[in-house]
Amino acid sequence: MQKTRYFIEATYDACYIWKEEMKLILRDEGVIIFFIIVPLLYPLLYSWVYNNEVVREVPVVVIDQSHSSLSRQFIRECDASPDVKVAYFASDMDEAKMLVSRQIVKGIYLIPSDFDLNILRMQQATVSVYCDMSLMLAYKAIFQTAQAVSQHMGTEIQVQLSGHFTSREEEISTKPLDFDEVPIFNPSGGYGNFILPAVLILILQQTLVLGIGLSAGTARERNRYGDLIPISHHYQGMMRIITGKAMAYFMVYSVMGAYLTMIVPRLFGFVHLAQWDDLLGIMLPYLLACIFFGMTVSCLVRYRENVMLLMVFISVPLLFLSGVSWPQSNIPGAWQGISWLFPSTFGVRAFVRANSMGATLSDVALEYRCLWIQAGAYFCFCVLFYRNQVLRARSHALERIKQKERKDSVRNQVKELMERKKNE
Repeated sequence: MQKTRYFIEATYDACYIWKEEMKLILRDEGVIIFFIIVPLLYPLLYSWVYNNEVVREVPVVVIDQSHSSLSRQFIRECDASPDVKVAYFASDMDEAKMLVSRQIVKGIYLIPSDFDLNILRMQQATVSVYCDMSLMLAYKAIFQTAQAVSQHMGTEIQVQLSGHFTSREEEISTKPLDFDEVPIFNPSGGYGNFILPAVLILILQQTLVLGIGLSAGTARERNRYGDLIPISHHYQGMMRIITGKAMAYFMVYSVMGAYLTMIVPRLFGFVHLAQWDDLLGIMLPYLLACIFFGMTVSCLVRYRENVMLLMVFISVPLLFLSGVSWPQSNIPGAWQGISWLFPSTFGVRAFVRANSMGATLSDVALEYRCLWIQAGAYFCFCVLFYRNQVLRARSHALERIKQKERKDSVRNQVKELMERKKNE
């Protein structure tokens, strides 16, 4: 009977804390921005920017110092490619640099004066390529176009010098091993399918931690003693506090998680191969790990602005440490160890493999187990930190009671003195 009453009381307190946390979320403009507005709008903006996937007709300037038929052929083939447009011709490098600095063109092709002479002498000819590195997609288009044209011209020169009599012999000599390049998991070869899945998962973690941190900062500001836990009989147990807060965050982000992982990729036609049951299996431990991670961080945050300075600063490093935009094998061991502290590392890897490659839950078993381990570890940290917060709240409550008792005793002594003086 006593255990049943304790369970009912704990459940009631957890629901009360859940209700109060939801009120705090809905009343705080900063929390609403990070919990609702940013997850709703930022993925749409990001996906819309990269929806074209590739860039076409990137303007370049050519410095043709050779003025030969071979150099003109190189220029014509570059201009005929879908990725590059020969927009200007310059007489020297200074003029070309001026066009790049004014953002009129994105790259420079420099054909040296000995270009045709080296080819006729059976020597290697070079073409210098200079790119504006502020946009990686433009750099990719300019460099790969020059590379493809040089390979095509090299093949033609090789055919002319081979001395074969049939086209089949020429084909075999220039391409002895025939192959077709098919990008399996990124058919368009674009940037959106490559980076968007990782960004969506990272958005979930960053906005969740930012929102929880702002909510904790607000709670501290409203508390007289700057504590995270208010002085109330409902906030007397760590488990009910953690459960109530986690219920509020999980309720909001279960909707946001479904929106980011299932709706956004389909809206913009990105690759989406994950099955709903595998996706649910990945997102459940990931959201729990992010929630308990955010609650742990919020215990260390004193002011609302601190969490923004911390989490926004590490967003780009976390994207690199996930192993998506930078090879995981090339990340130093120390940095890999640091990346294991964040749920986004394993969440991004698991979601990218499931979403872009069609991996099942068994294929990402390592990441799946690591997410559950992180959820359990950060839950334990939450218990320790919130236990400290509860003890601080109790000590402040006792101090408040003692102060009140002292004031009452002083007030009673003054009243007694006043009565004695009246009697005298």
